[in-house]
Amino acid sequence: MHVIGTAGHVDHGKSTLIHALTSIDPDRLREEKERGMTIDLGFAWLRLPSGEEIGIVDVPGHERFIKNMLAGVGGIDLALLVIAADEGVMPQTREHLDILDLLRVTRGIAVITKSDLVEPDFLELVREEVAETLATTTLAGAPVVAVSSQTGEGLPELIELLDSQLQETPQRPDRGRPRLPIDRAFAISGFGTVVTGTLIDGSISVGSELEIVPGRKNVRVRGLQSHKQAETSAERGSRTAVNLTGVDVDEVSRGQVLTTRGWLKTTGAADGYIRMAANAPGPLRHNMQVTVHWLAAESLARIRLLDSDRLHSGDSGWVQMVLETPLPFIKGDSFILRSNVGTLGGGEIIEVDARRHKRNDPRLIARLEALSAPDPSEVILRTLDSGGPLTVAELARRSALSDQDTRDHVTQLENESRIVAVGDGANRLLYSRDGWTTLSSAAVEQLAAYHKSFPLRRGASREDLRSRLRAQPESFPEILVLMQTEGVLVDEGSTVRLPDHLPALNDSQRAVSDAFVRLLRESGNNPPTGQSIDPELLGYLTDSGEVVPVGEGIVYDAEAYQNITSQVLEYIQINGKITVSETRDLLNSSRKYVLPLLQSMDARRITRRIGDDRVLA
Repeated sequence: MHVIGTAGHVDHGKSTLIHALTSIDPDRLREEKERGMTIDLGFAWLRLPSGEEIGIVDVPGHERFIKNMLAGVGGIDLALLVIAADEGVMPQTREHLDILDLLRVTRGIAVITKSDLVEPDFLELVREEVAETLATTTLAGAPVVAVSSQTGEGLPELIELLDSQLQETPQRPDRGRPRLPIDRAFAISGFGTVVTGTLIDGSISVGSELEIVPGRKNVRVRGLQSHKQAETSAERGSRTAVNLTGVDVDEVSRGQVLTTRGWLKTTGAADGYIRMAANAPGPLRHNMQVTVHWLAAESLARIRLLDSDRLHSGDSGWVQMVLETPLPFIKGDSFILRSNVGTLGGGEIIEVDARRHKRNDPRLIARLEALSAPDPSEVILRTLDSGGPLTVAELARRSALSDQDTRDHVTQLENESRIVAVGDGANRLLYSRDGWTTLSSAAVEQLAAYHKSFPLRRGASREDLRSRLRAQPESFPEILVLMQTEGVLVDEGSTVRLPDHLPALNDSQRAVSDAFVRLLRESGNNPPTGQSIDPELLGYLTDSGEVVPVGEGIVYDAEAYQNITSQVLEYIQINGKITVSETRDLLNSSRKYVLPLLQSMDARRITRRIGDDRVLA
């Protein structure tokens, strides 16, 4: 199914034309009927001779309602640019045409209305003016037809043109992720909340579990209508009314998007490529505040020019939009920028969730150019380079590919060793080869610095390294497995080290440690406390198994500690349990030593405490 939309200057007969074609009055508001002027979006439908039923969006022509016009043209497949024969091309005609051009609408028909009000010679002059106006836009060469909504002259020709043009208009790509930008929300007694919009991707069915973004409000589809006919499902390209449960009408507004749950996220900053309008009222300057219009939504934004200081009419360049109100962009979406005096330009979203960039950086521009390339594999690699690691689902969202296409390209890139996958299942993380090399190099750098600072320790703790690498906790074990397989590091369970790192004492450290261990060994079950020893040296002796610390300032020779545990275990095996006082008598020691000893044995799961007793763990 296709959707067409009107465009053109106020009072040039757009709504009258739609009524003449469809017998449906698109002006639904009382104020519109009283003033004879379209204020908000209107909707109608028409069955063409080929049998296709098309949706029609009628937009207001007055400059004061340009934001309403923009809310309606984002999902159209073909434009009807309406020009009155008695006035010709007017200022709002040019701005609407600029908008269609910036949105890359390439299919259209120029309709000269009110042809019965002018002489044939004058009508030919208007035809020439219209063709000349279209010549430098995406609608260059579009057919021009003159009609009279009053007499019906030219309407059959227009309908035939619509049919032939739309048969040559390809359907929008289906990524399998439905998006319905909401352009209207209202309540019907007995039914509840209803939203309308043009379904620009995927399909939805009665009973579908969906959500409204922004806001992440979970809803369910109670009913569907298209052109006032009840339907069980709606396909991409259709004008659709959706009856929702789970949300009140005052919780829904124009600009939100109805979609499947979980995948669509808002972004506060996005990179894009912009073309300035042919009739831009002024330049676009770096850090200028503008209004971003996207689908049916709008937001104030600060524009950062990435490769220039200002853009004039007809210029193009790379920009970053920093939004005041985050919007759920996806890559490839079109947008329009307006100031308070008119339309400045428009373009295409290249990257969502964008980071702040250094301006005028050739490497940045090269990456953005690669992201905008038509090769999906290149887009995937660049997306992973800039935003990785990502799951397949997140990669699909950011690269604007279907889930299946993403999986297919990822498999190919993995086979070519251009992508590194970590883990399994839905949470599997994907790195570009460059991204994985960068992470591995960072791990080596961090561990080398750690070994230099703490040469006597076996290695850094897992959590310390994870934190330094800013890796996600759930994926870090798999990262370590792969890095160990590749020989980057050695994972020893509690610690991680470089393969060539082995702690070793110098001569002076060895002399101190030998004296300390000899003193502990000679002291048996009651080692001296308060001995001054470098904590790093004590850590080394502990890691190497020569001593066992059991409490603050209490350290045992490893052999003595083993003898103690053997005695305690033998006593419990004979008597079933042991108390603190029994342990004290057994070891000929004092409570000062016995309590930390038993607590140490509990921690090592040698014993288990039950009340005042210890039993075998």
